[in-house]
Amino acid sequence: MIEIEDLVVRYGRGGSAVTAVDGLSLTVRQGSVTAILGPNGAGKTSTIETAEGYRRPDRGRVSVLGLDPVADRRALMPRLGVMLQEGGAWSGARAREMIRHVARLHAHPLDVDLLVERLDLGSCGRTPYRRLSGGQKQRLALATALVGRPELVVLDEPTAGLDPLARRSTWELVEELRRDGVSLVLTTHYMEEAERLADQVYVIDHGRVIASGSPAELTSRGAANSLRFRGPMGLDVRSLRAALPAGSEVREPAPGSYLVLGEIDPQLLATVTAWCAANGVLADDLAVERHTLEDVFLELTGRELRA
Repeated sequence: MIEIEDLVVRYGRGGSAVTAVDGLSLTVRQGSVTAILGPNGAGKTSTIETAEGYRRPDRGRVSVLGLDPVADRRALMPRLGVMLQEGGAWSGARAREMIRHVARLHAHPLDVDLLVERLDLGSCGRTPYRRLSGGQKQRLALATALVGRPELVVLDEPTAGLDPLARRSTWELVEELRRDGVSLVLTTHYMEEAERLADQVYVIDHGRVIASGSPAELTSRGAANSLRFRGPMGLDVRSLRAALPAGSEVREPAPGSYLVLGEIDPQLLATVTAWCAANGVLADDLAVERHTLEDVFLELTGRELRA
């Protein structure tokens, strides 16, 4: 759905030029959700704007639905839905009026009333855009991105400013769209959002892709997952290690505190609890700790995503 190869985007000219995207390559598969993560200034927006046809690349190849987003813009726009992080609406336009206007620009739009109901915009349908709350503006932007039945949807921070209930409703809508075969690209500052929704994640920094893969692949590359529990001091950790799968480790980093490292799955958890039962050990505070996308991001960039 999207193919970007060796993309370079610069701002300014000559010696004062700033390289925002520096040889970046990524692919978006059909029917998938692809998340692009990176700290502020990493090149996310420049990459997305180039794929949307708002910016010409200084170098590299960009193909969206098999088309050049600049040269073939007229053919591409009816098939592409774009949710901007902010703006894109007239300050005096009413919410439902804005959605109906965008719907009329498409040959086979969604039912506006059903979309308004699904995104809980009915109560503010007659409210001018400038008077909408931040969350209502976000939901309106999502509605205008979806109303034309696009094949590919680009969502820039789709749940920023939403309350937890509205955020989860948006997640469910994204998952429904994927099941219907729609391809989605999203940028987000919420790690749990990327972990739940994304099939593929690209982490970018300083204009380059520094890691990519599914959430499971990325989280398995870092520090091993771990299982912690408390028990009597001086347990025979060698005996426990012998009962576990190859590659597992057992440590007692502090008296009575035990750490099991390795591929933490239901079988390993059952083995640990069975060993404890067989040896008369009551395992207290047993907890599984998994490497998260937040951990991966911090290790790769040294920065928090919200920085």
